Amino acid sequence: MEDKSDLKYSPKDFKSDQEVRWCPGCGNHAILASIQKALSELGVPKEKYVFVSGIGCSSRLPYYMNTYGFHGIHGRAAAIATGVKTVNPDLSVWVITGDGDSLAIGGNHFIHAIRRNIDINIILFNNEIYGLTKGQYSPTSNKGLVTKTSPFGTVEEPFSVGELVIGAKGKFFARTVDNNINLTTEILVEAARHKGTSVVEVLQNCVIFNDGIHDVVAGKDVRDDRTIILRHGEPMLFGKDRKSGLILEGLKLKVVRIGEKGIKEKDILVHNAHEPNPGIHYFLANMRYPEYPVALGVIRSVEGETYEAAVAEQIKRVKEKSEIKCVDDLLESGTVFVVE
Repeated sequence: MEDKSDLKYSPKDFKSDQEVRWCPGCGNHAILASIQKALSELGVPKEKYVFVSGIGCSSRLPYYMNTYGFHGIHGRAAAIATGVKTVNPDLSVWVITGDGDSLAIGGNHFIHAIRRNIDINIILFNNEIYGLTKGQYSPTSNKGLVTKTSPFGTVEEPFSVGELVIGAKGKFFARTVDNNINLTTEILVEAARHKGTSVVEVLQNCVIFNDGIHDVVAGKDVRDDRTIILRHGEPMLFGKDRKSGLILEGLKLKVVRIGEKGIKEKDILVHNAHEPNPGIHYFLANMRYPEYPVALGVIRSVEGETYEAAVAEQIKRVKEKSEIKCVDDLLESGTVFVVE
């Protein structure tokens, strides 16, 4: 995809003329703003962008973008996006999806897009509920959550998005919070520049059916101590005083305090998002409060061959070796029968 650094856009250049019809206070508004801000920084011609969605509140987003867009059917956005990118690799293709859309009916398409490493950017809005269909539990809802379809509490174990992505051979996984526009923008820019499937999980608030579900870690008064923002090459420090950190003790991460029990800053793990071995990334993606802070930022970003490049190379090789150069050659190849 051509990158023209001399192109100058502002976020408003990516705003469509459509009225944004999300509930007042919905986290989607902040995510939309972050996307428009990120695109304005990438230097990519506006006509190169395509936004593809499935079904759900999040999937209305293509209407609000002044770009090309495709509002698909439930769970199939990744499949549509795969076709778009394979046919025209020069496009910047973005999938907008929710936890229900991508991890339930769309789960198969989701994991195989990741496995193939197609160069698309998947933004997964995770509010741990079905919002558009009025408050049923979703594949990421916490066990025991009382909803309209689980009046006595769901008995199912939830998916961990990061665990699923890394288990599907994912090369890029990041996590952010809807109202942290600066962090989300930073992550989306890095995701767009990554060659291969990028998955960005956004902890998003549904004010109607699951209000405050992420406040236990992302609330203004607690987020410094209950989340950790990871950046490649920087020590894994967190807390209001930046004195808490992570070390590896055996095969397990451990939270420690600098200055206690002889712990020094040099003992704190330094984040390596580019490590091919996914082990430490798996641990980081799965950290849960209260034992650990929840990891935000780019957790994993490694290089790998992309699906569309492999397909193009295969077609080129086959063409070079094939004796069939036109339709007539094809029709006259193999066993030919003459009907008289």
